[in-house]
Amino acid sequence: MASGTETSGSGDIGRTLDLLWDTGRRPSRGPRPGLTLERIVEVAVEVADRDGLGAVSMRRIATELGTGTMSLYRYVPGKGELIDLMLDRVQRPSEDPADLGAPGDWRSALQALGHATLALYRRHTWLLEVNQSRPVLGPSALDGMEKVLARIKPMGLTDPELVSAIVMIDGYVVGAARTQVYEREAERRSGLTDAQFWAAQEPVLVKAMTSGRYPVLSSLSEDAFGTGFDHFEFGLQRILDGLDVLVTARRAAVDEPAAADGSAAPEDPA
Repeated sequence: MASGTETSGSGDIGRTLDLLWDTGRRPSRGPRPGLTLERIVEVAVEVADRDGLGAVSMRRIATELGTGTMSLYRYVPGKGELIDLMLDRVQRPSEDPADLGAPGDWRSALQALGHATLALYRRHTWLLEVNQSRPVLGPSALDGMEKVLARIKPMGLTDPELVSAIVMIDGYVVGAARTQVYEREAERRSGLTDAQFWAAQEPVLVKAMTSGRYPVLSSLSEDAFGTGFDHFEFGLQRILDGLDVLVTARRAAVDEPAAADGSAAPEDPA
């Protein structure tokens, strides 16, 4: 799977924004009943999920919809704009408040964000093929960010730091998702399961570990590289631990001046 084969914002940005925010003029009626922009985007996502982003083309989507390619151009200018519509479509946030963690708990909100983002990349692996360093922001993307920011605002960080916390989680998850997706792709292409792949290397690795050349590696427990350890969750929790230290320090810095100038509530003499 190639990385960054397409780029967000590669189409006509103004036209894309019109389509995302429904500010442009839409066709009064389609060339055939049932053909809408929403349906076009839906089918494009289905094709990408099934066959990869490289399979998405105006001709392919038209074929899937049973219409002529030129009919699609009445709704969307081209593939560049279509990809941005697809990105916003799959980023629609959950309507269930429970999916954003416990109310008033910024840590559980960011943890929920991490797991939701990983699930998103697992469902739509083609997202890893899109360079989203400069995304065209639509309503779904902003709705999602609005909901997360509302939950983590009580952290007491500056606004740039709050945004950076979200960026940090996203960057970590993208790296983890890429590793997982590449592992599945390697298994599919090679025909070897993960267990078979490492079993093929075992004789050589056993000799290497008993040679004395790798004393630290050979001293590790048998489960050090096992599949039972959740590396994703371990890393996510350590990121949250680091943010917790910062949040605690910021709150202490706010409380100290209040205690020094006597503004804190006096103790009851009784």
